[in-house]
This record gives sequence, C-alpha cells and structure tokens, in this order.
Amino acid sequence: MSEINHKNGKIYYKIQGAGNKVPLVLLHGFLEDSEIWNPMVKDLQKERQIICIDLPGHGNSEGIAEVHSMRLMADVVREVLKTLGIEEVSIAGHSMGGYVSLEFLKNFPMMIKNLMLINSTPVEDTVEKQKIRERSVKLVGKNKEAFVSMAISNLYSEKSKIEFASEIEFLKSRAFKMKAENIQAALNGMKNRMNYLEELRRFSGQKIIVAGKQDPILEINEISRLSDDCDCEFHEMENGHNSYMEDMNNLRTIMHFID
Repeated sequence: MSEINHKNGKIYYKIQGAGNKVPLVLLHGFLEDSEIWNPMVKDLQKERQIICIDLPGHGNSEGIAEVHSMRLMADVVREVLKTLGIEEVSIAGHSMGGYVSLEFLKNFPMMIKNLMLINSTPVEDTVEKQKIRERSVKLVGKNKEAFVSMAISNLYSEKSKIEFASEIEFLKSRAFKMKAENIQAALNGMKNRMNYLEELRRFSGQKIIVAGKQDPILEINEISRLSDDCDCEFHEMENGHNSYMEDMNNLRTIMHFID
C-alpha cells in the first residue's frame, strides 16, 4: 500500500490495473477497509485503474479528527487523487462509502464521471437513527468488541450468517483492530451528514444504485423510490446489506458496465 499524510495522520491506499476507462475509486463502508474489494479488483483491474482507499480510522489509515465527517473523508479522497495526478474518476461507495461519494460529488462535481451507490442512501439519518448512533457511541466506549460483533452480525440474514460465516468472522477480526475513538468518530460523522438528494438529481453522469432485498438497514422499496426520484439506474440484489460479499458476482458484473 502507498500512503499520504493528511492533517497529521497517515492515509493508505492501493492503485492497481490499467486500461482506457476512467479510473474507478472504491470506497468501503463503516467497520470495513479496502480489503473488502480484493475479490472484485482482480477482475476489474484488467480494464481500468482501480483505487482503493482506507478511509480515516479504518484499515491501516489513522484517525485524524474527533469527528470523521463526510466532508473530511471526501477531502481525503481528493488528496489521494491529487497526489496521483488524477483529475477525473468514477466512484463506487458501499454504505458509508456511498455517503462519502455523495459528499465528494457535492464538493468536487467536475471530478466525477460516474457514481455508484452500493447499499447506501442519499438521504440523511432520521431522528431515530441519530439516537441509535448516539447510543452506539456510548456502547463503543464501554465495550468496543461487543459493539463491533453486534453491528456486523446485524447486517446479515440468518441464511447469510451461515453461508458466509468465515468471511464475516474475518471482517470482524479486522474491525476489532480499530480504535474505539475512530469508530466513534465515524458514527458521529454519519449521524451529522446532510441530505444529498439535490446533488444526485442534478448529476448528469451515469448514476447507479444497488440495493439488497433482505437489507436489514435500508428498506429496498424506499431506496427504489429514491432511485426513481433521482433518475438513477437501479439494481436489486437478492441478499442483504453487504452486496460486495453476498452478491459479489452480480455486483462485479454491474461494475463492468460503469463507463
């Protein structure tokens, strides 16, 4: 992995592949890291450059603030691209990575050719969801491991918990290494994020939303409605919140059609 220094912290990223298509930035979700993309990158890198970033406080990247806001994380993405001398990209973001992608669109619209949201939403947290995040911040302070285990397990159906048991445990093992304050920084950042519907509506590039039928976090009918409202290409996956794992082959096929 390569690294940059940003706001007195190290941010890690990987760049792989080559091809004629615009480079594709892949952004992971909460309690994840760039390793989640490895199975798909092996194939996608044959036709374009793929840039995978460990967002602040995740993976190998250090925490750089008390609150890792979506703007702060979007700025990190911009700094990585600036270091690489890349002026135009397509972006695909999973869950929290989707929020960061939308914040990047808001602040650097001329740099984005195409946008893909994976198990994510352009709307802000409800008041109820904000309260859940506040309780989660407190739980992390008391028992980080219990929170991580519960938060990751809750993303899967009972069927997926059995089918992907080893992959889920590996995901947890990496998340256990995160510092409690970095988990809390991300929770507070997501809690305070804005509504991106107008930005998504105005965006004239290719825009894709992928949602899972069994996602326990995001209601698929609501995501479908939002997708129609923003004139997005919509794809239904059969399983839950982590389509990069549960529906990897279908997701990879869709990614090949990002222009």
